Amino acid sequence: MKYQGSCHCGNIKFEVEGEIKSGLACNCSMCQRKGSLLWFVPRHAMRLLTPEENASSYLFNKHKITHRFCATCGIHPYATSSMPTGEPMAAINLRCLEEIDLEAIPVTHYDGRSV
Repeated sequence: MKYQGSCHCGNIKFEVEGEIKSGLACNCSMCQRKGSLLWFVPRHAMRLLTPEENASSYLFNKHKITHRFCATCGIHPYATSSMPTGEPMAAINLRCLEEIDLEAIPVTHYDGRSV
């Protein structure tokens, strides 16, 4: 299935294709503060519909994940990194997708604070 997503103001828009089997709630210092619910997909499954430079970047800790956010409205719709195999991946914030029922998605809790 193909989903549309965006930040709040629409400065960052994207589409992502795949099956949402679950979301991941992480308690690391970043994810806990922004309240994201993550869905990991191969990077090629996500396509930006707005220029890449519309998304600002933030790196912290080991600098392995590029957290992308809108400098206008402050929303974090996705992040990019690599899977353990080295394949590029995107971590989609499910809360930024249109027309999905978040209550129907099983959530896995990850202790990112202890990693």
